[in-house]
Amino acid sequence: LVVATLFWGSASSFYSGGDDVVTLTPANFDSKVGSDDALWIVEFYAPWCGHCKSLTPEWKKAASALKGIVKLGAVDADEHGSFAGRFGIQGFPTIKIFGGDKSKPTDYKAARTAQAIVSEGMKQATALAQDRLAGKSSGGKGGSSSGGGSKKGKQEDVIELTDSIFNKEVLDSKDMWLVEFYAPWCGHCKKLVPEWASAATTLKGKVKLGAVDATQFGDLAQRYGVRGYPTIKYFPAGAKLDAEDYSGGRTADDIVAFAEAKLEQFAEPPEIKELLNDAVFQEECAAKSICVLAILPDILDTGAAGRNEYLATLQEMGDKYKKRKFGWVWSFAGEQA
Repeated sequence: LVVATLFWGSASSFYSGGDDVVTLTPANFDSKVGSDDALWIVEFYAPWCGHCKSLTPEWKKAASALKGIVKLGAVDADEHGSFAGRFGIQGFPTIKIFGGDKSKPTDYKAARTAQAIVSEGMKQATALAQDRLAGKSSGGKGGSSSGGGSKKGKQEDVIELTDSIFNKEVLDSKDMWLVEFYAPWCGHCKKLVPEWASAATTLKGKVKLGAVDATQFGDLAQRYGVRGYPTIKYFPAGAKLDAEDYSGGRTADDIVAFAEAKLEQFAEPPEIKELLNDAVFQEECAAKSICVLAILPDILDTGAAGRNEYLATLQEMGDKYKKRKFGWVWSFAGEQA
């Protein structure tokens, strides 16, 4: 458990166009990193993260030193949370090394100083060159189109749906669903099977993934306008007035990223509780990886209006970072002494 003291103020991106650090986003990542033969080391950061702020000057120094040899990039994982989820980012900063096979990045495990980053970059670049000299394949460059890096899933996590249970399981539930309509003879459907299972396992407990054999349940497929296979439909959490067409790719990473983006869009904001005793702390913070503790001025100093303004700001921040599932509590100076 990490307890983070809240600093009031706005955070901005750590890097600019004048840096040798390349700013990466979902829009340019595959073209800059995935399609590049060069070695990349990429930092995933959050503007509010103290360790990320400490790393910034070291990262810039390393990028300048490695210029023309190894490329250093940075992704604002707070702004692009669903994209960061594609690489399993759970804490900040997280640094990934994208070598010969861009679909299988490795974790950076050295120190967070410019010297250590440069040393590791040179080590990785030398290893990549030696592999090429020995004639070893670099593997797939790939971005979202590569399924090579998908985690093995459990087929039982995909729920087989039929006419008789579809309404109860999907339409009457409060869960978010992604439903694949497939045909057993369809080659693209067969290719999707391991990716669908992997995504179902990754999303278990958050989003349900189902499958309908459209050759057996033609009326159900027709009801949702299925004309080709596979067709994937998205059913939002809560009331389900109608299904929407799935607009993502067909790798497990793509499916997970789509689902997490929808979760973030419709997630309920957290309740911000006053830290009155240890029971509140245990309930709101003990099971969370990060708990934000806001220390507010005494109400005698700010008045009720000032206190409410602080709480409103805190609630806005809770709403902004709701997908992170942080714990949120507040107290005031001297109360917990």
